[in-house]
Amino acid sequence: MVAQRALSPTEFSNLVNAVTSAFGDPTRRDIYLLVHTKDDGLTANQVAESVGLHSNVARHHLDKLVAGGYLEVTRRATGGAGRPAKVYLCSPEGLVTKFDVGHDDILVTLLGKALSRLDTDDATAMAKQVGVEFGKQMASSMGTTDSSQQSFRSALHIVADALSAHGFAAHAERHGDELRIVSNHCPFGDVAIEHPVICAVDRGMVEGLLGSLYGETEVALSASLAAGDDECITAVSTPKL
Repeated sequence: MVAQRALSPTEFSNLVNAVTSAFGDPTRRDIYLLVHTKDDGLTANQVAESVGLHSNVARHHLDKLVAGGYLEVTRRATGGAGRPAKVYLCSPEGLVTKFDVGHDDILVTLLGKALSRLDTDDATAMAKQVGVEFGKQMASSMGTTDSSQQSFRSALHIVADALSAHGFAAHAERHGDELRIVSNHCPFGDVAIEHPVICAVDRGMVEGLLGSLYGETEVALSASLAAGDDECITAVSTPKL
């Protein structure tokens, strides 16, 4: 496996902007996640029926995802005399692969083992602080640290896009009275399963990013891939809401 170099702040900002442009629309995110679950792909009509859109609107979103390199197109015979149907599939590169900044496996493993030698509370606090500091650096590199100009919900979507650029495949959503960030992929992989304390790093990243983009924010993990859940869920709240 060839090691990937770390991105410069400018490169990272460009990637975040690209992700935001492609996935800023919640309907488009839903469509991408839907296609991602279908190995054989879907036609625009199938997507439209599943999502509840006109087929032309669904096709518009699908073509935007193709243009960004997140989906690819093939043709499927219709069984009749008509033109083969256009089928949309996830790109082999995929969102996570394309925007993974390359957490070094050796360093992540070393971090996990080092943290496991500490008291659990101390290790969690240290991992979270590392995440907070990195989150602040991420926000600074994006040039969007004027918290007075951000609504909480827009800041939350920016955070989700930034996490996706780091391989978390995240999106923001409302669940009842709660706002939360849901991540369907963990770039720390098996290391997080062996050393769950590493999960505090991404909680810290959320806190650091939101703190810079919006203001003081409370963050709590309510589900975790490392703990065997289907996804990581970070609940967020702020006294300003």
